Amino acid sequence: MAKGHRSQIKRERNANKDTRPSAKVSYARVSVQKACFVLDAIRGKDVKTALAILAYNPRYASTVIEKLLKSAIANAENNNGMNPDNLFIEECYADKGPTMKRIQPRAQGRAYRIEKRTSHITIVLNER
Repeated sequence: MAKGHRSQIKRERNANKDTRPSAKVSYARVSVQKACFVLDAIRGKDVKTALAILAYNPRYASTVIEKLLKSAIANAENNNGMNPDNLFIEECYADKGPTMKRIQPRAQGRAYRIEKRTSHITIVLNER
C-alpha cells in the first residue's frame, strides 16, 4: 500500500535531495571501459590536479571529461557558492548508454556488425 498522498510522497522524496554540485553528460560517444580509464585517474583528486591530469592525457575521453569537470566546477561556484580552490572529485562514474548498431560490408556478400557504444558520465564534487 502507498504511504500517503502522491504530493506527500513527492515532498518527502525532494526533501532528501543531494545538494552536492554535479554535472552529467548523456550519450557521450565513448565506451564505458575507455571512459573509466580516465575517470579512475582523477577520482578523489582536487579539481586543479584533475584538470592538469586531463589536459595531458592523450585519450579522447579525457577531452569530454575535462569539459564536464569544468561544467561541474561552474555549477559549484554559481549555484552553491562554493570556492573552486576547496573542491575535490568525490564521485565519478560512467554508466552504459544505448549502443548504435552499424553494418560493415565484408567479402563475398557478408556483413559484419559494428557496435558504436555510448555512455552517460557523471561527476560529483564536494568541498574539503
